[in-house]
Amino acid sequence: MYNLMYNLMYNLMSNLSVMYVSGLVEDTIVDSAVHMTDLTGDAWLKPSVDTFGRPIYAGNALSTVKYKEPGLRMLTVRATSFAAPGERSSPAAEVRATSFAAPGERSSPAAEVTTVTAEELGSLPLQALGSEWVGQEVTKSERPELGSARVVVCGGRALKSAENFKMLESLADVMGGAVGASRAAVDAGFVPNDLQVGQTGKVVAPDLYVGIGISGAIQHLAGMKDAKTIVAINTDAEAPIFTVADYGLVQDLFTAVPEFESKLRDLKG
Repeated sequence: MYNLMYNLMYNLMSNLSVMYVSGLVEDTIVDSAVHMTDLTGDAWLKPSVDTFGRPIYAGNALSTVKYKEPGLRMLTVRATSFAAPGERSSPAAEVRATSFAAPGERSSPAAEVTTVTAEELGSLPLQALGSEWVGQEVTKSERPELGSARVVVCGGRALKSAENFKMLESLADVMGGAVGASRAAVDAGFVPNDLQVGQTGKVVAPDLYVGIGISGAIQHLAGMKDAKTIVAINTDAEAPIFTVADYGLVQDLFTAVPEFESKLRDLKG
C-alpha cells in the first residue's frame, strides 16, 4: 500500500510541477545541507526559502539544489530524515479549493479541490476511476512492518539458505523487531523482495539495526545508515559495514546468533 500511494503521489506531483511550479525536488532531507535549519517544521514551505538538500550517489554525497526562478516549490521529503511528530488533536489535513495560472496557458485554469470520503470513493464505479479491480493479497505478520520497526534484523547471502533465515526470524521475535535482507539474499531466493533493505528496496531508520552476514554494499548502506545504532556481525573484519557500525563482532554468524539470542532470552527472564 505504501509503494502504491508513493507512486500515485509522485506521478501527481511530477505533473503538477510541470504545469504550475518551478520544478520538483525529490528525496529532500531536513537535517543537513545549506539552509536546512530553515526547513524544520513548516518553515520549508515559506516562499523565501529556495535552497534544499538531497542525497546523491546512494547517500554518499549531499547535493544542494537551489531554485533560480520564482514560483511555488514542490518537494518530496525522505521519510527517515526527520523525527516522527507527536500526536495531534486533529490530524485531518485541511483541503481547500484553489486555482493556479499556468504561464502562457489558459486564462482561468481553475482547479477545484473537493473533499471526498472513503465511502463516497468506494461507491464510484471502477470504470469512472479508469481502473479495474484484479484482487487483493494481504500478508499478515505478528512482526512490526519493516519500514517503521524500531528494531530491524537484516540478513545477507552468508546465511546460505532460506531455512537459515528462520534463525534471524527467531532473533527478531525475541527483540520485537522486523526482519530484512540484503539484495544479495533476495536475489538468491532466500526471502521475498518486500524484505529488501537498500537503495532499490526499503529505506529504514530504526533505533537499532542488526546486520548479520552482510558485507555492506553501497546500495544497502544507503537504505540503513540512518539507523540510530548499528550492530554488525561478519567474519570479514574488513567488511564495509563495519565502517558505519557502532558495534561490530567478527565471528561466524552460525555461532554468534544462537549465543546472542540465548543471552537476550536470559535477560528477559
